[in-house]
Amino acid sequence: MTTKADFSDEDWTRIVRAPFIAGMALTLADPGGPIEAAKESMASIRSATNPPSREQLLSEIALDIQAQVQQHHNPIKGYRPTGGASAGDQVLEELREVRAIVLEHATPEEAAAFGNWLVVTAEATANAAKEGGFMGFNAELVSEREQDMIEKVRAAVS
Repeated sequence: MTTKADFSDEDWTRIVRAPFIAGMALTLADPGGPIEAAKESMASIRSATNPPSREQLLSEIALDIQAQVQQHHNPIKGYRPTGGASAGDQVLEELREVRAIVLEHATPEEAAAFGNWLVVTAEATANAAKEGGFMGFNAELVSEREQDMIEKVRAAVS
């Protein structure tokens, strides 16, 4: 069983913010307006505080995230892609690096569950707000760019 104690403070910080980075990947893939961004942020928080399975590692990460949210701390403080067309690539690289950190310390089952959690978070973010259209008409729940990014997140963390 893997716990927070198995990681350095820096690695743990990166692991805790990874669900939010997965959500950020979707926001970068198909940015919407402020209402869409707020809905996507809330979906990321809900998913990040409720992992889809109950491995010890995921539970500890979720509890840490819950504590930060309750204390109004920003879990992604200190992380910012530089912007531009490469911002999505930078986010995916961060997810790959965090996945490698988890693989180094966790059991294969925990690492797989962690990767699945990041994909679930990306999907929840994509499903949070409709994209395109006018005032909701002719909008789609998950855009092609978002679906493409979900697959890229899946590849990065699998």
